[in-house]
Amino acid sequence: MKTKILLVYTGGTIGMVKDYENESLIPFDFENLLKHIPELKLIDCKIDYTGFDQPIDSSDLHPEHWIELAEIIELNYENYDGFVILHGTDTMAYSASALSFMLNGLQKPVIFTGSQLPVGDLRTDAKENLITSLHFASLQKDGAPVISEVCIYFEYKLLRANRTTKINAENFDAFDSPDFPDLGESGIHLDVKEHLLLKENSSIPFSINTKVNTHLGLMKIFPGMRREFIESIFATKDMKALIIEAFGSGNTFSYDWFKDLLREKSMEGMIFIINTQCAGGMVEIGRYETSDIFKEIDAVNGYDLTTEASVTKTIHLLGQNLSKSEFKKAYETNLRGELTNKFK
Repeated sequence: MKTKILLVYTGGTIGMVKDYENESLIPFDFENLLKHIPELKLIDCKIDYTGFDQPIDSSDLHPEHWIELAEIIELNYENYDGFVILHGTDTMAYSASALSFMLNGLQKPVIFTGSQLPVGDLRTDAKENLITSLHFASLQKDGAPVISEVCIYFEYKLLRANRTTKINAENFDAFDSPDFPDLGESGIHLDVKEHLLLKENSSIPFSINTKVNTHLGLMKIFPGMRREFIESIFATKDMKALIIEAFGSGNTFSYDWFKDLLREKSMEGMIFIINTQCAGGMVEIGRYETSDIFKEIDAVNGYDLTTEASVTKTIHLLGQNLSKSEFKKAYETNLRGELTNKFK
């Protein structure tokens, strides 16, 4: 029996065609996909289509759209063996990371993909990305899907969604997983590194958790940062958590006024999450004296989380109405393969 894959179109370059009269990109009717990619007929799986009522540029995709995607998967979960989500590249890593936290007991592949050039372009990367994503999503072993987690496939690489970040706005090799190996590669053969794949407890029934809370902030520190600017961020109304992208392994400047502000806001209940600005490596609070203030206020260690995973995990956990200590424990726990907490 052929595997059944549901293709979900949200928007983005992959679903665009070029209007050669005015050089602009316009969305095309998805029913015409086979016209642009006739090779889909050769794939040994049954493909159905669905998507948002109106295609959305990924820069305008927000948590309510993540919820809509989770609900589409929930509605169709029993009827399909896997899901491929076509998404704009700009916020793909955010949406894919968010879905990894929203989908509980996942036993089927959910693979995000897109393209840097539209499907109608002569040099498009859309065909390879889509065709191979469908191949990965349809892989079976002993009657069950080989992949059972949320992934991103792009330019010959299969990546864990919540380990992925967009690294290039122009090259076809647009995504990377800086602190975790690729889950698979596409060459002459599809190579899946099964020992790296996430395996959910099969006894946990599939469900979705769409409770979110966006009362958070993100602050990247830099030399010469002005006090009044930082104070204005800390004074944001109803902000419950602030992600600080610190220097190196979690270091910051040693201004007394900054330390006092951290202590004050922490006492008021604000959650501080410490990430690194570096492209690789992880936070180790207390390694240097310049991170001692974060240890003093019992800040949350972001370890090696990407910015995208950090933001979406925070939105997810704030939505669960946890206490400050419960939030810290859950955040520093590897929930969906998103972090390495080797210092614990």
